[in-house]
Amino acid sequence: MNTALPASSAIAQLPQRRLIVAITGATGAIYGVRMLDMLRRLGGVETHLLVSAAGWLNIQHELQLSKDELHARADVVHSVRDVGATIASGSFATDGMIVAPCSMKTLASVAHGLSDNLIARAADVTLKERRRLVLLVRETPFNLAHLRNMTAVTEMGGVIFPPLPAFYNQPASIDEMVDHTVARVLDLFALGPALSPAWPGLRGTDE
Repeated sequence: MNTALPASSAIAQLPQRRLIVAITGATGAIYGVRMLDMLRRLGGVETHLLVSAAGWLNIQHELQLSKDELHARADVVHSVRDVGATIASGSFATDGMIVAPCSMKTLASVAHGLSDNLIARAADVTLKERRRLVLLVRETPFNLAHLRNMTAVTEMGGVIFPPLPAFYNQPASIDEMVDHTVARVLDLFALGPALSPAWPGLRGTDE
């Protein structure tokens, strides 16, 4: 048996970090797109992009982006039908996966381990390898099936992260609200110095 370690030159060629970003058919395609933009500016992270058919509908409707314009934001683009892709195997090391936005269909597929397309399979791999999975679920109001599926994913180690706007930092635009959420999500992966500012606290008025 050959137990030799890889040559140092081969190790040096490996990407510093890898993240999977999936965009599915819920409103809020801007979160996935801005995620790719922020990762590109951050550097040192190889991004793997997946977009469902319904995700494309929302991208075109909400952002008027073409496939070429979106694909240019990622390092690697996979078809959701390509179940033989690298990210379908746990032997392909990644730091985790973000689904932004995450539809209730995708949530259900992950919660029940269906692996019926590459998005659900990559999420299943992320969970089984004990890597970080973050789902930016987008629906309101929730029904009981949604809540139970979110509980199931949480019990498996996933992170349910509804992209709720934060008003405590007094955002001046929608872009600022989106960027704050994206930064908070990326900070969960500890890619470097914190991207979102720490909460400074408030002084009470009853002192």
